[in-house]
Amino acid sequence: MENNKQSNGLGKCPFHHGANTATERSVTDWWPNTLNLDILHQHDTKTNPLGNDFDYHEELKKLDVDALKKDLNDLMTDSQDWWPADWGHYGGLMIRMAWHAAGSYRISDGRGGGGTGNQRFAPLNSWPDNVSLDKARRLLWPIKKKYGNKVSWADLIILAGNIAYESMGLKTYGFAFGREDIWGPEKDVYWGAEKEWLAPSDERYENVDSPETMENPLAAVQMGLIYVNPEGVNGNPDPLKTGAQVRETFKRMAMNDEETVALTAGGHTVGKAHGNGDASILGADPEGAAVEEQGFGWSNPTGTGKGRDAVTSGLEGAWTANPTTWDNGYFEMLFNHEWESRKSPAGSWQWEPVSIEASNMPVDVEDMKTPQNPIMTDADMAMKLDPVYKEISLKFKDDFDAFSDAFARAWFKLTHRDMGPKDRWFGPDVPKEDLIWQDPVPKGKKDYNVEAVKAKIAASGLSISDMVSTAWDSARTFRGSDFRGGANGARIRLAPQKDWAGNEPERLANVLSALEPIAAEFGISVADTIVLAGNVGIEKAISNAGMDVGVPFAPGRGDASQAMTDAESFAPLEPLADGFRNWLKKDYVVSPEELMLDRTQLMGLTAPEMTVLLGGMRVLGTNYGGTKHGVFSDNEGALTNDFFVNLTDMSYQWKPVGGGLYEINERQTGATKWTATRIDLVFGSNSILRAYAEVYAQDDNKEKFVKDFVAAWTKVMNADRFDLD
Repeated sequence: MENNKQSNGLGKCPFHHGANTATERSVTDWWPNTLNLDILHQHDTKTNPLGNDFDYHEELKKLDVDALKKDLNDLMTDSQDWWPADWGHYGGLMIRMAWHAAGSYRISDGRGGGGTGNQRFAPLNSWPDNVSLDKARRLLWPIKKKYGNKVSWADLIILAGNIAYESMGLKTYGFAFGREDIWGPEKDVYWGAEKEWLAPSDERYENVDSPETMENPLAAVQMGLIYVNPEGVNGNPDPLKTGAQVRETFKRMAMNDEETVALTAGGHTVGKAHGNGDASILGADPEGAAVEEQGFGWSNPTGTGKGRDAVTSGLEGAWTANPTTWDNGYFEMLFNHEWESRKSPAGSWQWEPVSIEASNMPVDVEDMKTPQNPIMTDADMAMKLDPVYKEISLKFKDDFDAFSDAFARAWFKLTHRDMGPKDRWFGPDVPKEDLIWQDPVPKGKKDYNVEAVKAKIAASGLSISDMVSTAWDSARTFRGSDFRGGANGARIRLAPQKDWAGNEPERLANVLSALEPIAAEFGISVADTIVLAGNVGIEKAISNAGMDVGVPFAPGRGDASQAMTDAESFAPLEPLADGFRNWLKKDYVVSPEELMLDRTQLMGLTAPEMTVLLGGMRVLGTNYGGTKHGVFSDNEGALTNDFFVNLTDMSYQWKPVGGGLYEINERQTGATKWTATRIDLVFGSNSILRAYAEVYAQDDNKEKFVKDFVAAWTKVMNADRFDLD
């Protein structure tokens, strides 16, 4: 038989679809302007090998925390030949792994961070800033294998960093388990538009000299970096310019100046940078490496390729004389010497002392006898030259205990910021103190006459629209990315939320003036009362539609105070668009429907849930400002499937009239029946969304529509009720 080979020597694939997935074209390749719903379909239960019944919180109850911590402590000094520990201690490597997992968090959309174990997947597993962290995770594998389902990769990665610090002498602030693993890359996180790693910073700034102009929601200055370029802005040493970028980047991670200094110094008190070789000859990153590499990347042909020959950042050297000990050596080194910029062996800019005694130098990582020059990055030099950072640094230099406490708290915040409130935290080392960045909410009353409260609300004179809109506005701030926001706490009545344009402050104040006295009368929270009011409105609308379906309610929400609310930290939660209420704060480059998908994903909703909620909200009359766009019903205020019935009715035609608006005209008469926005019409134009819309438009699915709406509504109202899990 003839050997079927192509001219390139590869066997021809016997299947028509081909074998090389890299060459297959997706729908969005063929039609780049189509609405891509992938972010609502990621992390499907079918991708989870542990199955739908797996409950990580139950597994955590079986975990022997002390044994796990002992094994991690033992690992720190159990140097392996295949990737030996610097100075016999893996502390620096494990801290960098944990840091780079947690440090990708940004406050603007709550995405990134170490809460999902996302460092195991692309792009993070192959970022230039994460070189050699593949080795750190592989060193952890025997421990993960041993404890199995009782500890997630996400928890293990962060805990390894915590134990590393403790093993070197730091008294940490605490640790919480509870991070659940994902099982594939995150499609919802926008890391930047650049087409190459480490493209110049200018590409994500309007003006690179004005760090506040960095594109939102980004926090890192270049594609593939966690924070800033260690060599300086675009690789050019200038500590004051770098300091300005550091300030903006850490601000976007919700860190103030003192926390920034503490974290910078504390991170560089231990470990070293690696750049003793030519970075250009490193092999492919893990995602692009050959199969025989088995998930390893950046193979290094320089010498042994490890130990003193390792190349990661390209900078070479330790920051302190004792890089495996928690001490005040960072500030002493920084301020007790004059520094000048020099090139590392890898050709990267770094700062080295003009002169230094051998006794003050760190030693070689392998022989531990040969002194090596210490280094500082451009960001380190900013801690000395930026006036604000310098003042804080000198304070820490003279007060080691204050530095240690500040770092321990900042490290805890860094590694736990994306975990949400305490109700999601587990383990013996959870701190007792309530921290304002946790968005604390007091426990609310659970035992009261819910039906009596509902009757009082129903008699208040509030409209269906007012009740449903206020409950929605209170709950829609929830972000599944970092578990912030939501209806619990009733922060909609506090600054800054009460003044957000999207909450219609005047209307909101009128609604609260009716609901707050009811809450006071029954001794319950305003938060519960707001959600109950929404339920009352929906039940009335269901009755208006001729059906009898109850809306579930879980009492127990509490009311936060203004003192419990970090107004500045809450500012990024402000919605700039809400497709469910047909509202845009202003016109954006991004289409309204893409903004709707982003909001939907942050709220933890699926595409079908988005569809049924939007169709229901339209006929309930909840549009911002009372507009009628998309209210495809002659029976507004009744929870019917009219939105979908009329959207899919071919007796109408659709015509753009400018300003993002459309007329829905009767084909026979040409008379305008309704008006609509792009948000409304996308449910008829996008093939996937139309398929969902057709389901709810069917004559036999009127009751299904109502029940599905109620289920999705309840999910939104309870999204932040971690006490119900």
